[in-house]
Amino acid sequence: MLRRVMLAPFSVWICSCALAFVSSADSLGHFRLATFSCNVTPPVDGHPLIWLAPVKVVETPLLAKGVILEEGSDRYVVCSLDWCGLSNSSHELFVKKIAEAAGTSPERVAVHTIHQHTAPYTDGDAQRLLSEIGFPQLYVDFAFLERVTDQLAESVREACGRFQPFNQVGLTAVKVHQVAATRRAKTPDGKLVVRYSSCKDPAIRELPEGRIDPLLRSVTLAHDGRVLVRIHYYATHPQSFYGDPRASSDVPGFARERLQQEEGVFQIYFTGCAGDVTMGKYNDGSREARDVLTERLYQAMRQAAESTRLEPVRRLAWRTVQVCFPARSDPGHTEADKATLMRNQQADPVQRVRAACAVAFHRRHEKPFTLSCLQVNEGSIVHLPGECMVEFQLFAQSVLPDKFVATAAYGDLGTGYICTELSYAEGGYEPTASHLSPEAEGVLKEAIRRLLLP
Repeated sequence: MLRRVMLAPFSVWICSCALAFVSSADSLGHFRLATFSCNVTPPVDGHPLIWLAPVKVVETPLLAKGVILEEGSDRYVVCSLDWCGLSNSSHELFVKKIAEAAGTSPERVAVHTIHQHTAPYTDGDAQRLLSEIGFPQLYVDFAFLERVTDQLAESVREACGRFQPFNQVGLTAVKVHQVAATRRAKTPDGKLVVRYSSCKDPAIRELPEGRIDPLLRSVTLAHDGRVLVRIHYYATHPQSFYGDPRASSDVPGFARERLQQEEGVFQIYFTGCAGDVTMGKYNDGSREARDVLTERLYQAMRQAAESTRLEPVRRLAWRTVQVCFPARSDPGHTEADKATLMRNQQADPVQRVRAACAVAFHRRHEKPFTLSCLQVNEGSIVHLPGECMVEFQLFAQSVLPDKFVATAAYGDLGTGYICTELSYAEGGYEPTASHLSPEAEGVLKEAIRRLLLP
C-alpha cells in the first residue's frame, strides 16, 4: 500500500506493508528458528577499520550473528555485525545475500551494525566516487566485501538445514548501572559540551548522566523450557577505545561472548538509538575502565537471563515501512559543498572520505530506506536506519507505553546521524555528522508510529 504523507513544510513517500501471522493454541510449536555466526574480520593490512585505519592486530574476531525465524512458509532474519557501519549499496549487498541464502525477500531481513569504532565503516558508493577522482588510499576493498558476504550467506544457508522448533518467548528489561551517559552534557551554566566515548577530563566526566534509556531489553526464545537464543538491546555508543589499528568487538562483544560461553546459549546484541549516548562519563580510556564497563554490561545481561519468564508464543508478525529522508541543503552540507571537499587534495584524507559518504547519500536520497518491526506476542522490536539519537527510542516506547518495545538502530547508515530538529539549533557534534535536514525528525517518528500502530 502506497500512501503520501504530508509533513510540513515538505512531503515524503511512505510505503507501508504489514504482515501478521497469528497461531491459535492448537498450533503452538509450528514456529522454528536457526542461529548463525560468521567471522567477518578484515585481513591484516586489507579492508580498513573505520575510515582508513588498516588492521594490524586482531584482539577479538569480528562476528556477524543472527537468527532466522520461520512460521509456515514465511521467514524473517535479524543479523547483527561487529562492524562500525554499513551504508547504501554495501548494506544492500549484505541484505540481498542473506535473503537469498535464507530463502526470503530482502524486506524481511534486518541487518545492523553494533558500531564499534574498532571495525569497518563501509560505503561502497563512496568508494566509487573516490575512485573516479583518483583518491590514493583504500577505503573499500570490493573483493573482500564479496568474499565476506559469500561466507556469511553460506553460514545462513547452512543454518537453514538445522531449524529447531520454538514455542516460548521471554521479554525482559533490566537497568544497566553506570555505563551510558549523554554525549550532549551541559555545564551548570547551561553550556553544551561534548562528552566523547573516551573522556579524560574529570570535570566533564562529573557532569550528570543526562537523558538516556537506562534499560537493557532482552528477547529469549525457547522450546519447552530449553533456551535457544537470547537477543539483547541497549543504547550506548559501544566503543571504549578507538583510533588505533586493533580489530575488536569491544565492550558489548566481550560481554556477549562471555555470557554465551558461561550459559551455553547463543547470544546476539544490538545497539539501540545511541547517537547522542556514550560511555564517556565512566570511561577514561584505560584498560581498567574497559574491564569495569564490560563487567557492568555483562551483569545486566546475566540479570536479564536469570529473570526471564517464558510464555507460549502466540503471534509472530513482521511489518515494513519504506521512507525517503530529506537531504540537507544548508551551506556547507549541500552535495556541491561535499563534492568540493571530496575533491580537495589538500584536505585531510578522512574528511575527504566522509565527504564522499555525504555525496553518496545526496545521490540516493530519493531511494527509500526499509524500516521494519518484528512482533512476538505483545512485544515489538523496531529496526531503524542511521545513527539515531536516543529521542527516537524513547519515542517508540511512548507509542506503546504499556508494552515491551526494543529498538535496534545502525541499520543502513547512509543517513549518517538522525537528529532531533532542536539539536541543529543547539549545536554539538551530532548535527555536524548528519546528512539529513532537521525535518527528518518528523519523518522518522511518523514511520515509527506506522510500524507500531498499523
